[in-house]
Amino acid sequence: MSDVDSSAPVLAADGTPLKQSLARALRRQKLQAFALIAPLLLFVVLTFVIPIISMLFRSVENQIVSQTLPSTVEAIQEWDMASGETPDEEVFVSLFFDMFNASEAKEHTKLGTRLNYEDTGLASMFRTTGRSVDDIGEVFQDSLEDIDPRFEKGAFWYEMLNGEGGSALLEERRARWAALTGDSFAGDIGFTPSAEMADLLPTTVAAYSDFAIWTVIDDEDVVAEEDPWESVYAGLAVDLRDPDRAAAVASYNGFGADALQAAITTGLPDLTFTEGFAELDEEWIEPGVWETISVYSPSYTPGYFLNAIDRQLNADGISERPENEQIYGKLFARTMWMSLMITASCIVLGYPVAWLLANLPLRTANVLMVLVLLPFWTSLLVRTSAWKVLLQQQGVINELLVWLGFVDDANRLILMNNATGTIIAMTHILLPFMILPLYSVMKTIPPSYLRAAKSLGATNWTAFWRVYFPQSVPGIGAGSILVFILAIGYYITPEIVGGTDGVFISNRIAYHISRSLNWGLAAALGTILLVLVLALYWLYDRIVGIDNVKLGG
Repeated sequence: MSDVDSSAPVLAADGTPLKQSLARALRRQKLQAFALIAPLLLFVVLTFVIPIISMLFRSVENQIVSQTLPSTVEAIQEWDMASGETPDEEVFVSLFFDMFNASEAKEHTKLGTRLNYEDTGLASMFRTTGRSVDDIGEVFQDSLEDIDPRFEKGAFWYEMLNGEGGSALLEERRARWAALTGDSFAGDIGFTPSAEMADLLPTTVAAYSDFAIWTVIDDEDVVAEEDPWESVYAGLAVDLRDPDRAAAVASYNGFGADALQAAITTGLPDLTFTEGFAELDEEWIEPGVWETISVYSPSYTPGYFLNAIDRQLNADGISERPENEQIYGKLFARTMWMSLMITASCIVLGYPVAWLLANLPLRTANVLMVLVLLPFWTSLLVRTSAWKVLLQQQGVINELLVWLGFVDDANRLILMNNATGTIIAMTHILLPFMILPLYSVMKTIPPSYLRAAKSLGATNWTAFWRVYFPQSVPGIGAGSILVFILAIGYYITPEIVGGTDGVFISNRIAYHISRSLNWGLAAALGTILLVLVLALYWLYDRIVGIDNVKLGG
């Protein structure tokens, strides 16, 4: 009989090595398991993970300033905020062209709204300026058209500035439009800036390129047939005011040279862009306005989070907001305190009910359980509105107390539009979420434990407190976490019955999302609330232990 080769691999039924066959079978099982949970995983990612990431991003995102005023943001970097003076003329020149394009795209009001969150009044200033910014360009347009009538013709501008070698400049301006509006602005423009003219008149060519891109892509017109924007005339004035540019134009002999040279010889209006903006709105020459623009010019900012904790970002760094504007700290504290009060009241009211359900005969307990679940079959809005009817000074509760003589008719209880009304209504709404976990845990506690304790001489209270209650603590923990987390983010009930003193931080978040449209601040408040809940969850785990929380079994 021959010896068995111990080094030979063990084979499966199909002849492959057993180890390889087992590994393949294990991989197949893992893939099948992943396929089963993939829809749920995708649902969680789409409805939970991505919204939270989006919220976190919105709380620091601030690209609207740099996208709406790109040249201004770049020019203002040279301005010394500590000087207390208005920025120089170059900043206002950049502001004109940025504001002109933004007003054409109707994006200037969005920027005004964003900056208005930090400095009240800027929304109105941007809106007014956007409507009249072309007036500054018209001053130069009228002067140039008086110097040479050809400046009135779109075809003259097109032939003078069109050429070769300026594709890079055109794409740069296209990218600015795309960043400003969110559209791609892809397509043939029918115009390529002349590299020679771009060197000779850079501001003019850039402004005309902006005009050409918008005219073709958005207005769907032909560039050569359209008269240029007022910003193009302003751009030519900026170039011709530069002595070096003027000297270069004097020696230029290409198309339109005589018209350009005539403009230099005759001279252009002395209006500065600083004066032009001051005429539109005197606030533009206030250093505080420019401080706000400068502070919030970076693409990302901690400003929303600072506002959410009653702080603000300014030229000197971080400072407290005025006392009359400090509301969020109070709202967070109120939200935490009232959520704890609601949780405590649910424990006090829910524990005896759960005990009865767990110890009554099954048939009776089932009937009572239907009553516990009955509120779930009624709309939350209806239940909250019902409490509004019950709690008001002319409501059922006050009428009953007056009828019984407990309260004088002239001194009816104020139970609405305050913290009291919110706590009462939310306790009723969240009470089932406390009863159900308590009941499921109490149902697993054997009655024999209490009988055994009494047989050893314990009183009813001692048997309950020393034997029954410790075993029900996991249900209290589960119900408390459930009620507290639901309460801390509640919106509808505090909004209807809370008034001024009974609203939560969630109501302020909803206000910024739906009414003030300050989504950045709403995201920051939501993020802080999320972190606060996670911190409390971690603290609970450290003190009580999340493993001790159960829903029965």
